[in-house]
Amino acid sequence: MQSISKAALIALLGAFLAASIACSKRPDDDAMAKDIQNKIASDPATSDSQVQVVAKEGKVTLSGTAKNPAAQQRAEQIAHDEPGTTGVDDRTSVASAPMAQDQAAMPAAAAPPPEEKPKPQPIVVPAGTSLTVRLEQGLSSKDSQEGQTFLATLAQPVSVGGKTAIPAGSTASGTVISAKKKGKIKGEGQLSIALTSITVRGRTHAIQTGTYDSTVKGKGKRTAATTGGGAAGGALIGGIAGGGKGAAIGALAGAGAGLVGGAMTGNKQVELPAESALTFKLSAPLTLPPVAE
Repeated sequence: MQSISKAALIALLGAFLAASIACSKRPDDDAMAKDIQNKIASDPATSDSQVQVVAKEGKVTLSGTAKNPAAQQRAEQIAHDEPGTTGVDDRTSVASAPMAQDQAAMPAAAAPPPEEKPKPQPIVVPAGTSLTVRLEQGLSSKDSQEGQTFLATLAQPVSVGGKTAIPAGSTASGTVISAKKKGKIKGEGQLSIALTSITVRGRTHAIQTGTYDSTVKGKGKRTAATTGGGAAGGALIGGIAGGGKGAAIGALAGAGAGLVGGAMTGNKQVELPAESALTFKLSAPLTLPPVAE
């Protein structure tokens, strides 16, 4: 009985000793994780990957991002080969697709911006430019009133720098500066007009022009004068207005620079029939927006 008890005690002590030796041979978890981390960082296949290593009771957990599938497999193999490893839990992800997309996007981001075309500049019609227009309504010293407005159409295009700035047919408006009816026996008939605006490509612009002045004195004596750049041109202007009625008006105006309607006889008034062609000069520059190409 005593010999059996000694044998059992010896066996128990042997088992305890073997267990202690086995435990002493198992590496520390922190040391094992550090060793795996160093191997992953130094291995050419995994050095560009961002992998973290944690060990607990011999079980290794990998997390983070592997550069590509080959790097992911290599990191897991390094963990398996580590002495004392009882298992590997690989939780890493592969980042190769986003990285490829970023690399593809880089050349596009570096592309130079497109060259900007020079912006078109405004058109400036200088002072002194002639505007030849045809009246759309008749005016006279007898019937017109001071402040009355009238309409006219541009008979000739106006060009600046070899390009059309104001097309023919543009609508202009003006005002009667003064109108004085001639008396039956004495006195004089007077009519003074000027342009005040012009519509170019749908936009109306205020303008300043010289006045056109015409006077009838005594028995049929008449004068036509210009102030600040206004003018009337007779048969030449009538030719600009076109054939037919415009040409007839020009012929009548030829002798009197815009005074028409039989003014050579007594008691006549200053009359400018519809379609009379008159030329005014700008007394100030006119700035127009750029013309679309």
